[in-house]
Amino acid sequence: MTQSALNHDTFVVIPLYNEATVIAEVIRELKQHFKHVICVDDGSTDASATLAKQAGAFVINHPINLGQGAALQTGFEFALQQNADYVITFDADGQHRVEDALRMLERARCENLAIVVGSRFLDTRTQPGALKKLVLKTAAFVTNLATSMKLTDAHNGLRLIRRDALKKIDLKQDRMAHGTEIIIQLGKCDLPWAEEPVEVLYTSYSKAKGQSLLNSVNILIDLVVR
Repeated sequence: MTQSALNHDTFVVIPLYNEATVIAEVIRELKQHFKHVICVDDGSTDASATLAKQAGAFVINHPINLGQGAALQTGFEFALQQNADYVITFDADGQHRVEDALRMLERARCENLAIVVGSRFLDTRTQPGALKKLVLKTAAFVTNLATSMKLTDAHNGLRLIRRDALKKIDLKQDRMAHGTEIIIQLGKCDLPWAEEPVEVLYTSYSKAKGQSLLNSVNILIDLVVR
């Protein structure tokens, strides 16, 4: 893809914490299609920030670890300052596919959507396992109680957010509870949205990096009911 064909109006925001093993490859794939790839390095203690820069990302540094929600908020604020029309949130651990992000962007443009949320449950490509599926479905149910967006997969990190919706996001939950908080805030925007089928790649590396799903659900329930 030529430089002129890159999606100049779209910023990919990646919360980054100790992903030196995979982050360079994640960025190289994204940079083939997106001019602006922003990594918010959240106090990494390995070479993640250096490798991200070398791969072509613009890196914003948190001097200490503040959590994924805080990293996303920093990235959102930077993208707005840079006049981004769209932001795509993308995980640093290699679970997301660039092809899915591109399809979400194309759909947003074609259908005038302000929000496109990835879902691993709208087709059969992703096989999360019975326990993980149960926990993720529970997370979606709890989140749906607090928002007009009735999602099949409310805790998917692959999302597209248009500028008008992005302006309404102000994340206060700095750690995993931000996954519910962001959907609640987007639901209050009253802007057109859709879910898009995406594949989540469960590698041995990404599984090892993941937090306890049961713990994540406890955080989500605490956020909604209090």
